[in-house]
Amino acid sequence: MKAAVLGSPVSHSLSPALHRAAYAALGLRGWSYAAIECDEAGLPGLLDGLDESWAGLSLTMPLKRAVLPLLDEVDPLATEVGGANTVVFSDRHRLGYNTDVGGMVAALAEAGVTTIPRALVIGAGATACSALAALKQLGARDVEVAVRGTSRTDELEAAAKRLDVTIRMRGLASLASAPANASVPARAPEASPLPAAELVVCTVPPGAADAVADWLRGAQCPPRVVFDVAYDPWPTRLAASARAAGSTVVGGFELLLHQAARQVKLMTGCAAPVSEMRAAGLAELARTPRGNGNS
Repeated sequence: MKAAVLGSPVSHSLSPALHRAAYAALGLRGWSYAAIECDEAGLPGLLDGLDESWAGLSLTMPLKRAVLPLLDEVDPLATEVGGANTVVFSDRHRLGYNTDVGGMVAALAEAGVTTIPRALVIGAGATACSALAALKQLGARDVEVAVRGTSRTDELEAAAKRLDVTIRMRGLASLASAPANASVPARAPEASPLPAAELVVCTVPPGAADAVADWLRGAQCPPRVVFDVAYDPWPTRLAASARAAGSTVVGGFELLLHQAARQVKLMTGCAAPVSEMRAAGLAELARTPRGNGNS
């Protein structure tokens, strides 16, 4: 059976190392997993060209939203989030799932986070939408969102409405000069202070949240947990500042690992060997710098 990760760019992906390690540990001989460069324009043709030897696909940027109209069935969670990162083939049907949400919840649980009433999400892309769903599962219903620009927040706002999560938007630049841990009014203006969030989830590329990293270094009461979905280079400036400030830090590798474990289960029907997948992923990451990603 065949499987692959699709995206553009995709050469950085750790998914092949993770999935191949799972197949080896499970004794799934004859299973293969590749990385295939594919953009939005090429996705319909690629899907149409797959035969019955294909078990499933992992999807990364920019395909998580683009794949939805090409699927026969979409899991309710993927519909709510507005993106699918997993396609499973069954009886010539294309089934779409989102394992990013479960991956986030599992990564936070490993760090001892099983409930969170207040949170700040940095970013407005597909991963930020998954973060809203994960936060809802952890009990948050009112989430602060910091964005680099307000022109591309429609998808996030739509996802929040489907998830019944209240979000309050602010500019990311406003966090740089925010006084530590002051209260924030609803629909805060650019100059308003940073919220006293227990959890900060950063979904933007390394470097884009450096202003928040600088703020953290001077915070008197830093967030209890900082979850940066980047994994290479690691630690990011944000992660290093959070650790220095005393916050628990969760990295993107744990998200990648746990979402991939759920993909393995969906594609093979077997419980994923997480320990073997973790060892293989860390070894590959140490051997070759990959560039940032969450696939």
